[in-house]
Amino acid sequence: MAAPGPAVGGTVLEDHLTHLAAALLPFRQSEQLLARWGGEVAQRLAGGGRLLVAGNGGSAAEAQHLTAELVGKLRDDREPLSAIALHAETSALTAIGNDYGYDEVYARGVRAHGRPDDILLLMSTSGTSTNLLTAARAGRDTGLRCWAFTGPAPNPLAELCDDVLAIDSPESQVVQELHLVATHVLCEYVDRALPAALAARTGAAPVRAGVEVLLGDAPDREVQAR
Repeated sequence: MAAPGPAVGGTVLEDHLTHLAAALLPFRQSEQLLARWGGEVAQRLAGGGRLLVAGNGGSAAEAQHLTAELVGKLRDDREPLSAIALHAETSALTAIGNDYGYDEVYARGVRAHGRPDDILLLMSTSGTSTNLLTAARAGRDTGLRCWAFTGPAPNPLAELCDDVLAIDSPESQVVQELHLVATHVLCEYVDRALPAALAARTGAAPVRAGVEVLLGDAPDREVQAR
């Protein structure tokens, strides 16, 4: 549960910064978690895996921010990494929502793009969004490692995921702001771990990027990168 809110009563900006400052102290304890996640993301993506990310509203924007940093770069030039924001393919999103309902928009994308040991990161200030809970269950069924950025824990999404970074603040704006900080710190740790991960991938599958098209129905069907 979130700690009691700090005393407020100043200007809008002062009150906002007061809430942000109150959340920063517990947030500092996330360092080791983000370092470990960064190492795992680097190893998985360097080995040919993929990161899938999803959220709703502002969290969707943050999800797309994260994938942009990985497919592009955070600071220094490096090999592009395979990361997909599941909401960003709008034709698929609206088709799935229309045919299967909004609760399934991310779960179906997880089953389409995820492979065992890929990583699914779900972002939610509340931790209660049904479409993200459904995606987490699909990720577990598909064999993905499921992580979450959420607001205060416990919450349903945190309980479904293997690991969670929970921001201890009752203010959704503060939660989203620290999710963005966590995104940048995570990407920094990915970049630090990536050279060693790439050096160790001798004989591994190539780094995946873009969209793959599966040809045929046989178990050994050909995978063609596009």
